Amino acid sequence: MNFQFYVEKLFASRSFEDFKKEFPKAICVSGFFVFDLENEKKPDNKQHFDYYDKETDKLYSFKLEDDCNRILIEVPVNAPKLEEIGINYNFDFDEIESLIRREMEEKKITSKIQKILVSMQNLKGKDYLVGTIFISGFGIIQTTIDINEMKIKDFEKKSFLDMMRVIKKD
Repeated sequence: MNFQFYVEKLFASRSFEDFKKEFPKAICVSGFFVFDLENEKKPDNKQHFDYYDKETDKLYSFKLEDDCNRILIEVPVNAPKLEEIGINYNFDFDEIESLIRREMEEKKITSKIQKILVSMQNLKGKDYLVGTIFISGFGIIQTTIDINEMKIKDFEKKSFLDMMRVIKKD
């Protein structure tokens, strides 16, 4: 699915139109996308866009899979400054999946992808897709993808069991 398809779906929703009238200066600060590759018959896919209104210091999330339902999100007191992300990108999430699969092949990771979670964020003035990929065998891949270059910048495989050991030590 193309990123602009989701942007257009958001902009066409009554909920978002009402929101933009109420908060015209709100900025898009993140996008969150879940692609369930394991459950082909009934995938648990999700698409959210988060908008922040500086004047009221409130953050709202729009759940596209739930008819663009708007939800108020509590902003933690010590949260980092929310930076605006661009929404005029024209990439396809199938292309993102292909990038991940190619990197897995290069790193000789043969596990099956179960779910791809990507969060579109502005990091140090540049937009990235920050991903967590769940793979078979209790594995997790963490990745950062530069949207402008369509290149993987960071890619690390971790074991879920290793992460559990770290948590137990604390």
